[in-house]
Amino acid sequence: MSVAEIRASDRNALPARPWAHLLPPPIVMMGVPIDQLNTQQALEIIEQMISSGKPHVIATANVDFLALVHDDDVLQGILQDADLILCDGTPLIWMSKWLGDPLPERLAGSDMVPLLLDLAQEKGHRVFFLGGRDEVVAVAEEKIQARWPRLQIAGMYSPPFAPLEKMDHADICRRIREAKADMLFVSFGCPKQEKWLAMNFREAGVPVTMGVGATIDFLAGAVKRAPVWMRKCGLEWFFRVIQEPRRLAKRYINDIRIVIPGLIKQYYKTRNVLPPAQSPSPSATSAHANPPSSPISDISHSLLLIRLPARLDAIAARDATLWPQENSPSVIIDASETVFLDSTGSGKLARLARMTRELGGKCYLAHANETVLRTLDLMKLRNLFVEVSSVDEAQKLIGK
Repeated sequence: MSVAEIRASDRNALPARPWAHLLPPPIVMMGVPIDQLNTQQALEIIEQMISSGKPHVIATANVDFLALVHDDDVLQGILQDADLILCDGTPLIWMSKWLGDPLPERLAGSDMVPLLLDLAQEKGHRVFFLGGRDEVVAVAEEKIQARWPRLQIAGMYSPPFAPLEKMDHADICRRIREAKADMLFVSFGCPKQEKWLAMNFREAGVPVTMGVGATIDFLAGAVKRAPVWMRKCGLEWFFRVIQEPRRLAKRYINDIRIVIPGLIKQYYKTRNVLPPAQSPSPSATSAHANPPSSPISDISHSLLLIRLPARLDAIAARDATLWPQENSPSVIIDASETVFLDSTGSGKLARLARMTRELGGKCYLAHANETVLRTLDLMKLRNLFVEVSSVDEAQKLIGK
């Protein structure tokens, strides 16, 4: 069974995310919705994931992800379904500023893993490392135990190298389940590790799973990380190219070729034109977006109608009244008044669609004009919705 087929069978069985409505909506960059949260918020949510005992997937997105999803719809769908997408790259911070809604900070996988190991040692969580070269894994284990002496390493396994479709997934998942891990770090490289997790995270049964790229190499000292000043200046990619020019130079050239034109196009299509004094913040008031009456109506116990404002921008998307008090498997979004949709407004719609999929339902988009549809096309989010001409048509489809 292919990755796409496995995703299709699981698309309406996503883990619930009770914390989602408490965060600002994600900002969408070239089809990748990146969550707006800081380090402390990320650690608190990960603790909730572990406490739930249900399997979750965390992705750490960088510029390379934006380039990859340009030609890889499977990867883009996997990222839509991820439970958290962290900002792994200073250039993404810059890009979010250009798009009018700055991400709070960089949360690189190679920085988050040590913090998660601190948390695991403190709380007694069990950790499993999957991937990495055989000769590196042994060194990494030794150095990890020296730095975190009370850490419970549930397992470290480097499976034989093979294409994704030829890997022994059942054996790998069996090892992970028997280890009873709370966190699983997968180091196969992108996009292989993300696709492996999409195929197997439920079967592995670990509450927190994350693709971590070269982090095992960093922990073992096999690959040197860029100096802190280069990471802060957004030059870590340049340091990596100097280390591995044959492998990485072509990748980064391709990333630049795809991402810069893509973001310029997104900038001109969705840039918020409000003056700087009205720039968004998590505490922004809802007066910018609120119609005279509540934008949410309960049509039935399992069906909600949400009326969007004229401008669904970074400020309006933070309006708490645009999020239902109780999740519903069927939501109709009335976009009849909406004439502008920006990168964060698109993230709000993606989050509403995700909420319905968690409950095995669908999100219906009614009365959407060409401006809204073109923006959703640009963000590669249009497939998340059932498009209908009217609210009545949506109700009839739901009734059937």
